[in-house]
Amino acid sequence: MTSCGCLVVEKVEDHGGGVARGKGMAGCGCGFCAGERRFETMFPIYVMGSSRTRGLLDVAAGDPIWDDVKSEARSEAEKEPILSSFLYASVLSHDCLERALSFVLANRLEDPTLLATQLIDIFNDVMMNDVDIRRSIRLDAQAFKGRDPSCAQFSWALLYLKGYHALQSYRIAHVLWNQGRKVLALALQSRISEVFAVDIHPAAKIGEGILLDHGTGLVIGETAVVGNWVSLMQGVTLGGTGKEHGDRHPKIGQGALLGAGATILGNINVGEGAMIAAGSLVLKHVPPHSMAVGNPAKVVGYTEKEDPSLSMKHDARRDYFEQVAGSFSEDRSNGKCLLCKKCRELKLR
Repeated sequence: MTSCGCLVVEKVEDHGGGVARGKGMAGCGCGFCAGERRFETMFPIYVMGSSRTRGLLDVAAGDPIWDDVKSEARSEAEKEPILSSFLYASVLSHDCLERALSFVLANRLEDPTLLATQLIDIFNDVMMNDVDIRRSIRLDAQAFKGRDPSCAQFSWALLYLKGYHALQSYRIAHVLWNQGRKVLALALQSRISEVFAVDIHPAAKIGEGILLDHGTGLVIGETAVVGNWVSLMQGVTLGGTGKEHGDRHPKIGQGALLGAGATILGNINVGEGAMIAAGSLVLKHVPPHSMAVGNPAKVVGYTEKEDPSLSMKHDARRDYFEQVAGSFSEDRSNGKCLLCKKCRELKLR
C-alpha cells in the first residue's frame, strides 16, 4: 500500500518472459503467449478484481506509474524552466497520482460557477475512496502510453492528453451517478463535453485499460457498455436509433478497436476482439474477432490473432482484406469454420 493508500498486487511469477499471464492481463513477450491475451508489459499489474488478485505488495513496492510521472516531471522542469511552476503545481506538490489527477482535471473543468477548489474536493473524495477508479486510471495510463506512439511518457497522458482527461472525468461522473448524485454527474458531463468535445453519458459502463485516441467528437450513450482493453478513435459514436427508452445502445466486447468516425447504432453487440473500420456504419451484430467495413458495415474476414485494440493495426490495405476474406470462404467450404455457430446465433448467415 502506498502513502496515499493505493493498492497494487505482486508481480506474477516469471514463466520465460518475466511478465504476468492471464486473460486480459499480460503476455509473455512472445506476442500471443499460447493463445492468451497480451497486455501492455510495463509494470506489475494493479489490483484486477477478486478473481485476478494475487496478493498485495509491501510498502517497498510503491506505485511505479506515479514514480515515473514524478521523475518525468522533474526532468521536464529542468529541460523547460518556464514550465517548472506548472509541473510543480500539477505533479510534484502532490503525494499520489489521484491527487495530481484531481488537480489537473479540476483546473481544466472549472468555470465561473463551479470553482476548481470545489471540484478538487469532489474529485479527491471520489478517487480516494474508490479502488476501481484508482486501478482504472493506472491501467488507462498504460493503455495510452502503450498504444499511442505520440504518448512517450505517463506524465504526458496526465498533463496534456484530453482523451485521458475526458475518460477520467467520465469515471468520476459515473461514480457520482451511481451514488445518486445525478444532477452533479450531468453537470460534469456537460462541462466535459464543452471542454474536451467528448460526450459520455455518466450512466454508460466503460471498462479499464481504455484508449480514447484524440477523443474529439466521441459520443457514448446512456446504456452503452464498453469492455476492457478497447481502443476508440476520434469521432466514434455509440448511439441509439430513435427515442425509445430502455436498453438502446451498443455493447462493445473486450479488446475491440473502433476506427475514426465509426458509427454504431442500436442495442447491438460488437464481439470481443472485433475491428470496425474508420467511417463504417454498423447496424447489426458483429461477431468476435471479425473485421467490419463499409456503410452499412459488412464482415469482410476474421482473425484469431492479437486483439486489434492492442496492436492498433487498423490500416489494412484492400488486398489484405481480400486475402483474409478468401481464406475464410475456403475454410467455410471445407467445413472448417469455427465461428459458424456464433454466426448463426447472431443471425449473420
